[in-house]
Amino acid sequence: MELNADLCYEALRARDARFDGRFFVGVSTTGIYCRPVCTARTPGRDRCRFFYQAAAAEIEGFRPCLRCRPELAPGVAPVDAVRSAARWTLGRIESGALNDEGFERLAAEYGLSSRQLRRAVVAEFGVTPVQLAQTRRLLLAKQLLTETALPMAQVALGSGFASVRRFNHLFRDRYGLNPVAMRRSTSATLGQGVTLQLAYRPPLAWDVLLGFLTGRGAAGVEYAEGDRYLRTVRIGAHRGWIVAGPVSGRPMLQVEVSAGLIPALASLMPALRRLFDLDAHPHTINAQLQRDPRLAPLLLATPGLRVPGAMDGFELALRAVLGQQVTVKAATTLFSRFALAFGEPAVTPHAGLKFYAPTAERVAQASVQQLIDLGLTQRRAQTIADLSRALALGELVLDAGSNPESSAARLQTIPGIGPWTTQYIAMRALRDPDALPASDLGLMKALAVKRPREVIDAAQAWRPWRAYAALHLWHSVKAGG
Repeated sequence: MELNADLCYEALRARDARFDGRFFVGVSTTGIYCRPVCTARTPGRDRCRFFYQAAAAEIEGFRPCLRCRPELAPGVAPVDAVRSAARWTLGRIESGALNDEGFERLAAEYGLSSRQLRRAVVAEFGVTPVQLAQTRRLLLAKQLLTETALPMAQVALGSGFASVRRFNHLFRDRYGLNPVAMRRSTSATLGQGVTLQLAYRPPLAWDVLLGFLTGRGAAGVEYAEGDRYLRTVRIGAHRGWIVAGPVSGRPMLQVEVSAGLIPALASLMPALRRLFDLDAHPHTINAQLQRDPRLAPLLLATPGLRVPGAMDGFELALRAVLGQQVTVKAATTLFSRFALAFGEPAVTPHAGLKFYAPTAERVAQASVQQLIDLGLTQRRAQTIADLSRALALGELVLDAGSNPESSAARLQTIPGIGPWTTQYIAMRALRDPDALPASDLGLMKALAVKRPREVIDAAQAWRPWRAYAALHLWHSVKAGG
């Protein structure tokens, strides 16, 4: 991808937070690359090289800055980009796809050969998929070295490296340092887990985001405690809990991660960024939406509103089906019953966290009658049974980075799943910023219209950010009682 060097330099001089994570600058005289918000003295224009990806800077021999810490930069999420195979591949790689499966399998998800997809990634980003994955792992390792007292073995494995030897070799080769030399003096102690930081582009309407997530949560799986968000998390064979909350005066969330999830940090960290929508570009989104006089006052009233994501595609899809044609409170009650019936018990120091959310595999083993006994109609129970089996068998994938068009088409082949459910899942699980559940009664009420077609017509001006507009409209309806 070509960057306009003059515009990048002006953003660097202004330390413009809107561009944080959208490009990196390498300084030829120091061999260091930085975020555009770095507080170090701005280098001369002739000493700057600009890169779209941190990986591209590292391949050119630049090392990450210890002051601005590129590993904390908000990402360039697939939701902010053209829907191409290369961009969706970036999302899958940032989610840790190459930690657990080969690139050939990843390419097969898109119906391409590994050579075709690799060529697309190189053309788009200037680096190979493996180089993207290596930089992602190295920057996470750098963050763990800086913010925690974890032993080197846990740093390596938690960052996604297969072995400590491979981690040490690549760290020395890329950064010219022994990993031990990167560790700063820290007050962190090795105990029940680690505490890490997640950066975002301000503003962030955290209170609204917290209310949305916990207002639709299940008792025992997630809840709010003051301004903190708590929930149980399962990633593969790893289980534990997280506690997240804002850092006063800084565009950061602080996340406490339990010890059981440390080996899964490479997958957990990007999953949390998606859950809280931390890679969004509020200024870019608002510049488009504020052109509509119906949305302009809502943007001013609630700046930094995000589209909440999901920790697990099946969990979100199950919630969406349970929420069909019922109130949020009723849907929450039903999901709590599922968590009690099919969720694995959790042992945590937090009294409100008692279960892990149900998995597709566990629900797929239940009979339709067992689902009916939880308070469902036969039709809805059959829909959930079909949905669970499709995900358990791998016939349907609802992960971020999956192609939203193909996933949406497959969803609607399941009887009982229509456009509203599909679009809601696309918004949150598939991270499609242009998804729009047009038949939603709340949207029609907020727009004072009576038909979904009228919602679709009104929303043309919001593209490609219709999901964000929907959140603002939902919030306005709730705020207005």
